[in-house]
Amino acid sequence: MLALRTEGLSKTFRVKRKKPGFRESVKSLLRPEWIEKEAVAGIDLTVERGETLAFLGPNGAGKSTTIKMLTGILHPTGGLAEVLGFTPWKEREKLAYRIGTVFGQKSQLWYHLPPADTFELMSRIYELDRQDYAKRRDDLIGRFELERHWSTPVRKLSLGERMRCEIAAAFLHRPQLLFLDEPTIGLDVVIKQRIRELITELNREEGTTVFLTSHDPGDIELLCRRAVVIHHGGIIVDEPVERLKREVLAYKTITLQTDETDQTEIADWNGPGVRVLAVSPGMLRLAVDVGVTAIEPVLASIVGRMRIRDVTIENPPMEEVIKHIYAREAGRREGA
Repeated sequence: MLALRTEGLSKTFRVKRKKPGFRESVKSLLRPEWIEKEAVAGIDLTVERGETLAFLGPNGAGKSTTIKMLTGILHPTGGLAEVLGFTPWKEREKLAYRIGTVFGQKSQLWYHLPPADTFELMSRIYELDRQDYAKRRDDLIGRFELERHWSTPVRKLSLGERMRCEIAAAFLHRPQLLFLDEPTIGLDVVIKQRIRELITELNREEGTTVFLTSHDPGDIELLCRRAVVIHHGGIIVDEPVERLKREVLAYKTITLQTDETDQTEIADWNGPGVRVLAVSPGMLRLAVDVGVTAIEPVLASIVGRMRIRDVTIENPPMEEVIKHIYAREAGRREGA
């Protein structure tokens, strides 16, 4: 069964035309000129129930606008959408009982109240049975390790503690479909990993469909089985994450802090699957294609030549991932 389906889903906004110069700006205040801006351009998409989907694209590609239409916040300009059997913008209240949302930069928790009070309020909003609510609440407190923060006002929680509470709250009413918009933004590595594990666990145990947007390749690689990439409001890639991992996410960035001041020999070294990105006194940054060579022998080779103070291994920035995808798709079109 399908969790959601769209056909030709599009959204156009009317925006004021900006004019250069003070005189023209004043005129535009009195007699504004409007232009049509297409944010989403005819998206056709299906997502199976229980699927984990990454919805990717650069800023301004139309990701947030699409999510707002799928959750019923915005009405589309054209096309149709069906989410869990409902038309979102016509049956938003019914749909709200069956979906959950987590926005990394916007909280659903009451800022001056502790999570305990927020969960109680949400149980009333979602009209949960009292026994079921108590059992579900206690289960989520244990899974997300919220005991120490349960009675602390949200304003006093760290970002990582708050995000654990946010995601736990989103699971409170057992949503069939969970929309996650940058759920790990600003979090440290340990907290990110724990949140990913919990989302994966609940997807596996409860069959919750996950619709994720993120600028962190780690979220996509560890949470999702399928990736959809949009650009200028339209879908350009729809394929398994495993294929993206082989072709795009195979690159890792290694940053080394060293005690060496002269790194000329290392700077000139570009081995199989290894490329020097930057070099300066005390710092060396490499790009490693783990599909060609493992990280361990690369590090072993460098350690044999210089003294290392610190090592950081990172996924490539999402902007680089998207750029690789665009370049690959452009190459395919030219070769077709």
